[in-house]
Amino acid sequence: MEPYKPKNLPLDCIDWAAHVTLIGQANAALARYDGMLQSIVNPSVLLSPLTTREAVLSSRIEGTQANIEEVMRYEADSREPMEASRLADISEIINYRKAMNHAVDSLKTRPCCLNLMKELHFILLDSVRGRDKARGEFRRTQNYIGRPGDPIEKASFIPPVWEDVEPSMSAWEKYLHIDEKDRLVQLAVAKAQFELIHPFLDGNGRLGRMLVPLFLFEKGILSSPMFYMSEYLEKYQEVYYARLQGLSLENDWNGWITFFLKGLMEQAVANTGKTRKILDLYERMKQKIPEVVRSQYVIQAIDALFDHPIFHSGDFISRSKVPRDSALRILKDLKKNGFIRDIRPASGRQAAIVMFHELINIVEENA
Repeated sequence: MEPYKPKNLPLDCIDWAAHVTLIGQANAALARYDGMLQSIVNPSVLLSPLTTREAVLSSRIEGTQANIEEVMRYEADSREPMEASRLADISEIINYRKAMNHAVDSLKTRPCCLNLMKELHFILLDSVRGRDKARGEFRRTQNYIGRPGDPIEKASFIPPVWEDVEPSMSAWEKYLHIDEKDRLVQLAVAKAQFELIHPFLDGNGRLGRMLVPLFLFEKGILSSPMFYMSEYLEKYQEVYYARLQGLSLENDWNGWITFFLKGLMEQAVANTGKTRKILDLYERMKQKIPEVVRSQYVIQAIDALFDHPIFHSGDFISRSKVPRDSALRILKDLKKNGFIRDIRPASGRQAAIVMFHELINIVEENA
């Protein structure tokens, strides 16, 4: 197998007429989802657990095993005993979320660019698996995709030679900022081209998936980068990889674009449903909790539950900014009335770890 030679962008092989219906459906689904996002005062807080779930699922496609409850328990108390392999998985997931936050902040002052992708790679591999693989730099050696331990002769895909990475990525960056006929098709092409170039020695898949919400946000398709596509890509993982391979073996860009547009549409519908359930729960809690919690800080407390639904008392106090005595009374009332429950009881000087279980149930359920 020869190293892949990236196609020139923009592509001249797209059958635009064949994609018209899906383009319209995907754009409509995203518009409905964005309408819901715009109705939320602070989506980064209210949908924070969904952002963590996206980090969990994107990392799981690469082989990590940790789930959202384990990540949040670790963040509530990083001293809790844990297997080294689980801790490594959690660190990768937390890095993914840190990289996303950095990207969102950066896009407020500059467009998506190669330097930003290098910065995200640097954060993604901080102190985790792959940290010794030219972190934050494009590769200067040949890499390949295959089963662990197999030589390059048995590779299922060989990316471009390293000398072609820099010019290919420069062309990719320029393509991000042209006026393509449709933005969603442009995103499909940009994501696939990035993963085919495979510019880094590790982390390319996660960065490629991260590109989806960042592009939708930067281009104004979504008012907030709260879009979670890894659920779809994990659900159809075999098709996902087969479609990417179809690009390198058969130049089947139209097959990939169809798969990707369906994914955007299906995931927009799923995200809309999950977000609506979270909003409904939030409104219900704003009605029910004040009936049993008599405090001027009740809304701050509710917001803290949604921002971090697994926590210990000290964490709750600092995040909610509620005075300590008031916060402890609120937690006592919430626990007494079944809104929260212990998932690790208090022991000696060790605080209990508490879960807002109704929110976690919504976040973890499959669409």
